[in-house]
Amino acid sequence: MRTTKNALQSGGKLNRLKSLWSEGRTALGAIATMPSVQTVQIMARSGLDWILVDMEHGAIDPGAASAMIAATSGTPCVPLVRVPTVTPTEAKLPLDLGAMGICFPMTTTRAAAESAVRAVRYPPTGERCCGPFYAAPRWGLSVREYLDCADEEVLAIGTIEHIDAVKSVGEIVCVPGLDLLFIGPGDLATSMGLRGQTDHPEVVAAIETLEKPIRKSPVVLGGVATTLDNANDMIARGYRALVLGFDWSLLQRGIDSAIQGIGLKL
Repeated sequence: MRTTKNALQSGGKLNRLKSLWSEGRTALGAIATMPSVQTVQIMARSGLDWILVDMEHGAIDPGAASAMIAATSGTPCVPLVRVPTVTPTEAKLPLDLGAMGICFPMTTTRAAAESAVRAVRYPPTGERCCGPFYAAPRWGLSVREYLDCADEEVLAIGTIEHIDAVKSVGEIVCVPGLDLLFIGPGDLATSMGLRGQTDHPEVVAAIETLEKPIRKSPVVLGGVATTLDNANDMIARGYRALVLGFDWSLLQRGIDSAIQGIGLKL
C-alpha cells in the first residue's frame, strides 16, 4: 500500500506550487467567482501563482469551471477549485476537468481532514473514481501518465473557518496527505458572533492560536491578505499561500484606483 505524503514531501513535476513551497517561497493567488474565461485568462497572465475557481460561493457550473481551468493553460498559474462540501462526489468532477487541487470548507475536525484527503486520492489510499479524461490533456499527459502521478501532484486543501477548530487543529495537522490549510477569517469571525469583524482582537487572537500548530507541521499555512503590508507581515509569520483578493474585489480596486482624484482639480 502506498504511503500518503503531503505537499512538502512529494510531487512538483506538474504542480508548480509544490516546487515553490519546497523552496520556502510563498504562492500568491486569487479567487475567481465569476463564470468568465476571459477574466481567468487575464488573471492567469498577471503574475498569480494560482487561481481558485469558486464553485462554493461563485455562480460557476461544471461547464464554466471546465473552461476556466482550461484558460490557465500556457501559463505558470495553477488551477484549484473550491467545492461546497467534503465528499468525493464534489471533488471528482473538478479533478477530472484538470484542477490541481480541491479546497474543502469547514475543516473543523480530524475526520473532516481525513475525508478531504481521501476525496482527492485514488484507491487504495483514497476514494477518487477513475475518469481523468480532460485532466490528462490539460497537463499534456496520457491518461495512464496522469494516473501514475496524480496522487503525488493533486493538493488536498482544508479551510479552518470555525472557532471549534481551535481545539482540534493539533489533530488536523497530523492527518497524512493534508497539503494546505487556509485560515478563513470571515467565517471564523462569524462563528464567534463577530460577523464582518475580522480585525476584532478576539478574532486576531484565535488566528494566532491556529497559526502556531500549522507552522510547526508539514502542512502549508495559507490565509487572506487584504493589503501589501498585511501580505508582507503574513509571509514573515510563515504563510506560504496567500489569497490577495477575489476577481470582483480586484476589479473594484482597479476601477477605484483609476478614477481616484479625477475631476477634483477642475
